[in-house]
Amino acid sequence: MMLDGKDMSIAEFLGQTRDRQTAFLRELVRVPSDNPPGDCAPHGERAAVLLEELGFEVERHPVPAALCRAQGMISVTNLIVRYRFSEDGPVIALNAHGDVVAPGDGWTTDPYGGEVKDGSMYGRGVAVSKSDFATYAFALMALRDLGIALRGSVELHLTYDEEVGGHLGPWWLLGQGLTAPDMVISAGFSYAVVTAHNGCLHLEVTVRGKSAHAARPDTGHDAMAAATQALSAIYAHRTALAAVRSDIRGIDTPSITVGLIEGGINTNVVPDKVVFRLDRRMIPEEDVEQVEADLRDLISRTVADCEGIYVEIERVMQVMPLAPLEGAAPLITALQRHATNVFETEIPICGVPLYTDARLYVEAGIPTVIYGAGPRSLLEANGHRANEKLRLDDLEKATIVVANAVCDLLSP
Repeated sequence: MMLDGKDMSIAEFLGQTRDRQTAFLRELVRVPSDNPPGDCAPHGERAAVLLEELGFEVERHPVPAALCRAQGMISVTNLIVRYRFSEDGPVIALNAHGDVVAPGDGWTTDPYGGEVKDGSMYGRGVAVSKSDFATYAFALMALRDLGIALRGSVELHLTYDEEVGGHLGPWWLLGQGLTAPDMVISAGFSYAVVTAHNGCLHLEVTVRGKSAHAARPDTGHDAMAAATQALSAIYAHRTALAAVRSDIRGIDTPSITVGLIEGGINTNVVPDKVVFRLDRRMIPEEDVEQVEADLRDLISRTVADCEGIYVEIERVMQVMPLAPLEGAAPLITALQRHATNVFETEIPICGVPLYTDARLYVEAGIPTVIYGAGPRSLLEANGHRANEKLRLDDLEKATIVVANAVCDLLSP
């Protein structure tokens, strides 16, 4: 690493606390926070206790149970840590989510074990994004304990519904007036500063017909046959989407996937109902409302000639794409400069084809970029797959980057 004098003091501090940071992350991994089912309050409480052991005052903000149920979750307790270096100056929020997808099959380690092997920790959420609870907490601890004179404040926003949309996490905190930061760094990986990402639309399509005995299919209206026509049209639409390309580095084309389907009564019955859900990823250049209108039209037209068939289309989730706001340049510059120095490689400014909580801050008009601990890609981390992992060197180095970037941004 190529470091100047100030960087060296932060780097030395974080080198000395590396084992403590590793243990902190392991404890976070050991508490399940799978979403669904979304019973995340126990993890929030464990994280709060761990932060208090680091000397931070932690605000616990439980989301009302009715709101949790409405979003398909059981419990959410979001956390805010506020540390003021001075009474005036900007507020920088560091945001990471603690809810994770369920482990699934195929693990060769305990998904809730936090096992360290060959310099990497393994476990669900170790890279996405419990890692950045550790990145941001220890970056703030370094700035606090080193006594660096800064102007402004740092907040940790540790939230619990990114996997199902984010509206009980950052959106809820902002909407309740619990925070109003001037800029945000949101959980990400170490080898790129991300300023844009795709949006996402989930639609639930219900195809209704009339059941009949399989010996006399002509006496019914086959919902499965109609749904098959709709599915064929949706998958054929992939060809047109493949011709649309984003101008943003790291983002390729829009995509569409049917991820869930159910229907039918029994093998010997003409199905009277089929329900499927589709996922449409939108590049930042697309118009979200137009995308939905076009999909509704495609599905409706495809089954319009099917006798006795009725279609209902419901929006389940709409996530806006992320695009950089004016005012994000200082964040981008500071993170890219320090990441380039610490990792000794080119750190690009780019987009990613997934979606994150970062867009919720941008929708509120707050300049936000994505940067944190992790490898070059979700695939390399085994994110959302078996044997999710994080190189502990990347965790330490990303923490140095974030601490120094915040130090630059809050320098008097």
